[in-house]
Amino acid sequence: MLNFIAFLQEANAAASGYALLGAGIGIGLAILGAGLGLGRIGGSIADGIARQPEAAKEIAQGPFIIAILLEGATIIALVFALLFKLL
Repeated sequence: MLNFIAFLQEANAAASGYALLGAGIGIGLAILGAGLGLGRIGGSIADGIARQPEAAKEIAQGPFIIAILLEGATIIALVFALLFKLL
């Protein structure tokens, strides 16, 4: 009986290690994706303003909504990764 309990504790420790690895990979991918997305948004804004400087206000207003939504999705991904680590 004690051997079985030790086996269960050992399996739980191994699963906990995999959970930490998965959470780390998930957090890294979420941050990487957000960084790439925000970089592309910023680059597109700079490119548009460089082509038409007189329309800078109109060009810069629209992508802020997309950037806010991207940040929200990133925060949700980070929270889920941390929750899965704890479960």
